[in-house]
Amino acid sequence: MRLLAKQIVLALALVLGTTVVQGTTATAQAQVVRIGVDIAAFPRMVAVPGYPVYYAPDVRANYFFYDGLFWVFNVDDGYWYSSSWYNGPWVVVEPDFVPQPILVVPYRYYHVRPAYWGGWAYDRPPRWDIYWGPRWVEHHHNWNHWDRNRRWTAAPLPVFQRDYPRNRYPAPAQQVTIYKQRYNYKPRDVVVRERQTTIIERQSRGGERASGRAEWLQLKNEDRAQRQANVQQNRQTRENIREQEKAQRQSNAQQNRQQREAIQQQDRAQRQTNNQRREDLRQDRAQRQAADQANRQRQEDLRQQDKARRESNNQAERAQRQAAAQHERAQRQANVQQDRQRQEDARQQSRQQDRAQRQANVQAERSQRQVAAQQERAQRQAGAQQERAQRQANGHQDRSQHQANVQERGRDAKEKGDQRG
Repeated sequence: MRLLAKQIVLALALVLGTTVVQGTTATAQAQVVRIGVDIAAFPRMVAVPGYPVYYAPDVRANYFFYDGLFWVFNVDDGYWYSSSWYNGPWVVVEPDFVPQPILVVPYRYYHVRPAYWGGWAYDRPPRWDIYWGPRWVEHHHNWNHWDRNRRWTAAPLPVFQRDYPRNRYPAPAQQVTIYKQRYNYKPRDVVVRERQTTIIERQSRGGERASGRAEWLQLKNEDRAQRQANVQQNRQTRENIREQEKAQRQSNAQQNRQQREAIQQQDRAQRQTNNQRREDLRQDRAQRQAADQANRQRQEDLRQQDKARRESNNQAERAQRQAAAQHERAQRQANVQQDRQRQEDARQQSRQQDRAQRQANVQAERSQRQVAAQQERAQRQAGAQQERAQRQANGHQDRSQHQANVQERGRDAKEKGDQRG
């Protein structure tokens, strides 16, 4: 068995080593390819309703036009590519620099869809937040918010490229000159405006980054084919190893049967010994059960005695509590009666003191009123005397004045008589 295991390990190591060497060779021999978009003439472009974006309904690709550039989403490597001409060369655009109007185009306008996009809503954009992860979402807040009711003005299509079908398609270096001469539109999107120069410059060199990305994809496909061949070879090697293991197992099975027969005989003898031991254990268990039963009976008797003793103690305790409660009740009643008597005595004493105080107050008030009345009477008498004296003085003055007036009139009359005589 150990020799067979070593043979298996060596065989697998040999197969894996062959896989690594062949995979390296395939990588070294890979050649540059495009991203899989090859259009013979300028395609028919249709505006996406509610977006400043066009799509190509007749092109079997995720093919769009926005703000003066063509855009393609390549499902094989998961990257966006852009070009100023309808058939490239294409330049890869990193996720952070894909403009929002392209990202919010609904799912239904994508003609080539990855299997893992299944179940996404047709009238909503692809789930780029899930596709590119949390780091991308941190820098693209509200990327899927779009007002479809607003009137958006799309960039004009570069229809001059219809004059350049496949047999007249310009070279990358000529594309820049023709594009600048015949297409005067200036991008309005900030992202497109910042990346347009870079995209056109790399496009003029043949889209080397796009070719490099496609080269990686070609190498991956060749490596997948090589792995499949290696898997087939490994499967054949494992089949040979299984045949060897089968023969070895048959030989081992014969030996194992002989060993099992010897072991079975030993087991029978051992079982007989075990049966005798179990019988002894059964008898011992029966004795323990009887002892346990007797112990349980004794414990039950003790519990009954303890229960009776506790009940007697509880009754005596209840009687003591009742007597104490009655004594306490009588004591509280006596205390209440004493408190009531003290309160009543205090109230009577307070009423007597209050009555004496009121009588003293009444007597004092009566004395004060008498004194005030005497003072008022004396004051009235003094006022009356003063008023009589004043009237008498006024009467004397009036009489004196009257006599003077009479005398004055008598003199006047006498003077007038003298004057007439």
